[in-house]
Amino acid sequence: MISGGRGEMRIVCISDTHTFEDQIAIPDGDVLIHAGDATIAGTIAEVNQFCRWFEAQPHKYKIFVAGNHDWLFEKQSQLARSMISSSGAYYLCDQLIELDGVSFYGSPWQPRFCDWAFNVDRGATIKRIWDRIPKCDVLITHGPPFGVLDTVKEGEPHLGCEELLVAVDRIKPRFHVFGHIHGGAGAMQSNGTRFINASICDEAYRPVNAPQVFNVPARETENR
Repeated sequence: MISGGRGEMRIVCISDTHTFEDQIAIPDGDVLIHAGDATIAGTIAEVNQFCRWFEAQPHKYKIFVAGNHDWLFEKQSQLARSMISSSGAYYLCDQLIELDGVSFYGSPWQPRFCDWAFNVDRGATIKRIWDRIPKCDVLITHGPPFGVLDTVKEGEPHLGCEELLVAVDRIKPRFHVFGHIHGGAGAMQSNGTRFINASICDEAYRPVNAPQVFNVPARETENR
């Protein structure tokens, strides 16, 4: 655990930047979260480019959760972890950390999606992963829960994970940050959780969406 002693924490969220991170105006904040798909093909060169950019951001804490395009984090996890760590960021792969009284849990998995990284079969297999998620203030996954900001276009099929929705209902995080489905970018409130699809790129891979920002009073987490 990492802990500190601040009051309100300002959190900036992005996801699915796909190498276009230098075209984004990043607001000031205490924590910068990237919920995956920093790259297009997950190459060493792409990860290195992202890490240099991530390191240059002024936020006190930076958190990264890999996405389905970020192949290096699955194929050469030790190398990818060391690159992220060298940038001063926290890489969360089924891990919990606490920063200044606010708890964050991150996981990169999503239901099988073409032939990409961090794919897991729906149903019992992915449920075993989500069952390990502890209580936390901010949940970060690459993909969305089923029915929540998870369609390419309005009226099209939901692409999120049914078992993740069940897990979120159990955990009841204050915030759930994700990306993956570019067309679902936005935010909504349901059952006490603020859901944030922080995708920067649209379905045409154009970096057109603004980062999402929210505040968490650390004192509200003391009795969790």
